[in-house]
Amino acid sequence: MTAPAPAAPIKRGGFFGEPAALGYLAFTEAWERFSYYGMTALLALYMTKALLMPGRVEHIAGFAAFRAGLAHLFGPMSTLALASQILGLYTAFVYFTPVLGGIVADRLTGRRAAVAIGAVLMSAGHIAMAFDASFLLALVLLIVGCGLLKGNISTQVGQLYRENDGEGRTRGFAIFSIGINVGAVVGPLLCGLLAQIYGWHAGFGLAGGLMLIGLVTYLLGLRHIPKDTPRAAKAEAEAEGKIGAREWRIIAALGVVTFITVFQSIAYYQNTNINLVWIDAHVDLDLFGFHVPVAWFNSIDPFASIVCVPPLFALWRWQAGRGREPDDIGKVAWGAWIAAVSNLLLVIACVIGGRPSVLWPFAYDFGLGVAFLYYWPPLLALVSRAAPPQVKATLMGAVFLSLFLADFVIGRLGALYEPLGPTKFWLLHAAIAAMGGVLATVLARPLKRALDID
Repeated sequence: MTAPAPAAPIKRGGFFGEPAALGYLAFTEAWERFSYYGMTALLALYMTKALLMPGRVEHIAGFAAFRAGLAHLFGPMSTLALASQILGLYTAFVYFTPVLGGIVADRLTGRRAAVAIGAVLMSAGHIAMAFDASFLLALVLLIVGCGLLKGNISTQVGQLYRENDGEGRTRGFAIFSIGINVGAVVGPLLCGLLAQIYGWHAGFGLAGGLMLIGLVTYLLGLRHIPKDTPRAAKAEAEAEGKIGAREWRIIAALGVVTFITVFQSIAYYQNTNINLVWIDAHVDLDLFGFHVPVAWFNSIDPFASIVCVPPLFALWRWQAGRGREPDDIGKVAWGAWIAAVSNLLLVIACVIGGRPSVLWPFAYDFGLGVAFLYYWPPLLALVSRAAPPQVKATLMGAVFLSLFLADFVIGRLGALYEPLGPTKFWLLHAAIAAMGGVLATVLARPLKRALDID
């Protein structure tokens, strides 16, 4: 069978010098993350302060059987423990289902249809969250919808660039990540404010409305987004042939690179867990007469990931002009080292003693935001470029398993905070991130050979 001619790359210049489709994909992701982070910021407090209270929990459809199942698996739980377990399962499966969503797109629906269906399901899930009875249904709809949307929309970003345009692809994913971080910054602030003024369901309702805007944005951009159908995907797979030894070598190498990023993800995402506990207990939150809310620190790292995109692009262009720009694996290594240094800042703050200034956790979170830009967009770019076409969407979804694993480990490490104490705890996380840097540096050459990267 003769392979079909490769599609021409989409013209640049429509969005920050990149393909116009990137703008629609980035804004779709922004609205989706806005709704996701806004809803998630409310979920734990909503359950512990309202939904799971006696007299109200009985109205949740199917909850008695669900609670009995959790008790069978994990033992009896208090209301707080139950809420924590529900939140943990929800966030874990949000990062697990993109693998299944990639399989669905590759074999059944195509990526465009998968993303659109995912957006519809997530919109329905957010709306269902506004009613007590449909709480469990809402979580299922959000998990399934996110699985269809998350990995596949990232795959579509990669489709906008030539296979050999590694630098352009990395820039595209860095711009795309701005949408993620805008949602992470603004979503909790607005949904939380609305919930505080008008009630929980108003906050969830806003999240649903924003997801609907994301769906409309995606549909408006379909004329710019590369077409793909199950028939086209099957033809592409047949043209490429069966997965052979070379393809399996590439898949294995991508799996190793993805696993390496788990180390910096652990050091990074602990900022949303124990870091807030440490700040609340030890940091002097008064700054120029203003008492800084602890929750605000969760907005610093995504804010840094937004404002640092232009200077990083300039730095990478400057390095590229001198033949010194790190490749994708090199940037992953840099991300790990920056995450390690960021955690060392908290170690220094603990060693100094007293009540550290808010500037210490601010610098820590800001550094993590820069580390994110160095390791996450390049990882997505590498997988989208190097993955065999037969399983490209599946592997893009599999990338999010690294976050699933990291979140699981973060929860387990949190139990070490009290026996170790803050200084040793943050030193441990600096060492974990540094291990990722060591592995990425040591394994860079063999991984590039396995991936056929010069």
